[in-house]
Amino acid sequence: MNILLSRTDSIGDVILTMPITGVLKEKFSGCKIIFLGRTYTKDIISICSHVDEFLDWDEIIDLSKREAVNLLKEKKIDWLIHVFPNKNLAHLAKKAKIKNRAGTSHRIYHWNTCNRLVSFTRKKSDLHEAQLNFKLLSPLKIPVPKLNEVTNYYGFKVTEKLQKAVISYLNPNKKNIILHPKSKGSAREWGLKNFKELIPILQESKYHIFISGTEKEAELMPEFLKGLPENVTDITGKFSLSEFIAFISVADAVVAASTGPLHIAAALNRVAVGIYPPIRPMHPGRWAPLGKNAHVLCKDIECEKCRKTMHCSCMEEIQPDEVRALLDKVL
Repeated sequence: MNILLSRTDSIGDVILTMPITGVLKEKFSGCKIIFLGRTYTKDIISICSHVDEFLDWDEIIDLSKREAVNLLKEKKIDWLIHVFPNKNLAHLAKKAKIKNRAGTSHRIYHWNTCNRLVSFTRKKSDLHEAQLNFKLLSPLKIPVPKLNEVTNYYGFKVTEKLQKAVISYLNPNKKNIILHPKSKGSAREWGLKNFKELIPILQESKYHIFISGTEKEAELMPEFLKGLPENVTDITGKFSLSEFIAFISVADAVVAASTGPLHIAAALNRVAVGIYPPIRPMHPGRWAPLGKNAHVLCKDIECEKCRKTMHCSCMEEIQPDEVRALLDKVL
């Protein structure tokens, strides 16, 4: 059986989709799993041992409709699971006559393009995002797992070759912590002020600190990156995504908001400290990192006052001392 999973959005979303692949491999021994994603998520998908083939949506959308349909036909797909709804793909898949096409009934275009409709809502659910993804597998008679079971199915493995390429950055005599202050606008942030206050209270004899981010994110925090202490290394813009994944896999911890790097760390069983807003559905109940060493800091309140802004005062009020105390406890 050939199964196509489609998730054409961001890194964190893709990571929380990967446990599906492990469960499918377990239930359907010998099945082939094809993952359709965006170019920039390919490096994430490449470290999942359960995925047999990657299809690049950014390349497919450059094809003519006929070419795209023929490509899907060539893959001899038995099941397409629209984990993330995509109107263009839905129409192409129907035209390619993929036998089983599963998607949420909450997209009107799925009524005409999917023949396995699943009725559920993400926005109002109390389930975690990773569990909600399993809802789409109900036509295959696969139940939603308990949250503590999800982490057994990531199947992530970083090659030793990649790890060797980045390991020289680490301080072998200290705990190596990655602070990731920005989120590319995809999540509420803890704030540069808090990260700046956290650095000097982390014990210099115990920790070596790395500041990570893309080149564009570095441009958003030039003052923050100036004059960093000797135990802090700026690695913004220095790694490709595959190299950054490898670096996270050999580091000790990541501190970040609800971002891709945080979810990468959790999935690789690194210490992942996520700082979250108490706003549904952005709260940790929906988006917490999942892993044996994942931790969350979030105010234990229900708050709506910052829903329409990109900052969260409740989140920013989480004290650097709280983060330091948690790191000292788990490292």
